[in-house]
Amino acid sequence: MTVLNEPSKRASRMSARQRLILLLLLGSQFMLAVDFSILNVALPVIGTGLGFELAGLQWVATTFALAAAGFTLLFGRIADLFGRRRLFLAGMALLGLSSLAGGLATSPTMLLVARVAQGLATAIVTPAGLALLTTSFPEGPLRAKALGLNGALMSAGFTSGAILGGLLTELLSWRWAFFVNVPVALAVLVAAPLVLTESRPARRPKMDLPGAVTVTAGLLALVYGLTRAGEHGFADPVALGGLAAGAVLLVAFWFVERRAASPLVPVTILARSTVKWGNLAGLVAFATETSLVFLLTLYLQKVLGYSALATGLSFGVLGIGTVLGGVIAPRMLARTGTGRGMTVAFAVQAAATASLALLGAGSGWIWLLLVATFVGGVGNMVAIVAFMITATSGLPDSEQGLATGLATMTQQVGITMGIPIMSAVVTAAMGTVLQGVIVAILVNAALALAGVLIRTRASTS
Repeated sequence: MTVLNEPSKRASRMSARQRLILLLLLGSQFMLAVDFSILNVALPVIGTGLGFELAGLQWVATTFALAAAGFTLLFGRIADLFGRRRLFLAGMALLGLSSLAGGLATSPTMLLVARVAQGLATAIVTPAGLALLTTSFPEGPLRAKALGLNGALMSAGFTSGAILGGLLTELLSWRWAFFVNVPVALAVLVAAPLVLTESRPARRPKMDLPGAVTVTAGLLALVYGLTRAGEHGFADPVALGGLAAGAVLLVAFWFVERRAASPLVPVTILARSTVKWGNLAGLVAFATETSLVFLLTLYLQKVLGYSALATGLSFGVLGIGTVLGGVIAPRMLARTGTGRGMTVAFAVQAAATASLALLGAGSGWIWLLLVATFVGGVGNMVAIVAFMITATSGLPDSEQGLATGLATMTQQVGITMGIPIMSAVVTAAMGTVLQGVIVAILVNAALALAGVLIRTRASTS
């Protein structure tokens, strides 16, 4: 019996080269996740230092999100066609240069251009890196473990970005929130050619230009509309115009893909149950947890009176929960099955989030916040790992860049759309800040519970 089990044991162990690949790619993805939130705490200081008007500060985050979400699917497909390692290295080089430019910025325009370039670098590196990760590990326990660790570090990077941004700003300067990327990018550029092998299909199809234009423009309009709605409400004509334009362009993209000889996203892939429902579940997972951080930031600062740094440190417990969730997810999902594990994960996240509706104005409620965010973070990360496994399973290596591009686009749009939706709920329900936050927390919990229903729908389709 021992002899029969030996091949499966070897198959579940990583080789030394696979460990190096994992270390390199996880480090890159963690850095990209940190970039989403590292400047949030530093925005007031940046505004003072560079002369930003108060209304213009939000564009430091918005320009990054627009580029990162809008171009992810396009670059995921380009990586499939022209080489994932080549795109990964180009994106890392762009990230290093744009981070250096951001740190040296002397005007608002220069800073915003650097943030757009950082967003483009994220749109290039994230799907290429995920495709390299999935093609480096065979479908099964090893890939599940790699995706679990990747998800854990990405979520931890998002939550720890606020902590790191606060520390760097307070101890050194806001410019170090940019400069910290430069040595990491250089190290990856030196090591990647030695560790990663090129990956691309044997035959290179033609580029689907109409599809690329419609989906990129549609995503840009959608993200802009959501961001504008977060500022001015969903009744704002410009926000409604952006959302409507995004919807029209994405519908046009669907019809373009149905007729294209070499589609950017083959309709047959979009019709797959795993891809379709997996990405919808991923959208819920990212939208709920990142917007919950926004809601609890309002609670901690506006209700309990915490400083920006203390607020960031409070989310360290959430970061620990997400890391734990990423570590235990592969084993849990192997035992329960991906579908059942996703259902349990969303149910745990929904229950933990709903308990936060009990928060009050006294300082003692911080303990409920810490416990609930830890438990909810574990559940959310298990759901994210289940989503990544579902959305990238059953596809050939030649389509992994596309699958991971779709999954990454889902992540970026989810992160972007969650906050404006919750912001609009808070504004609509607010008699007091606490009242508005509690109503939005209940809506957030309901969305997490919807993840359970999505999974049920997926299992019956």
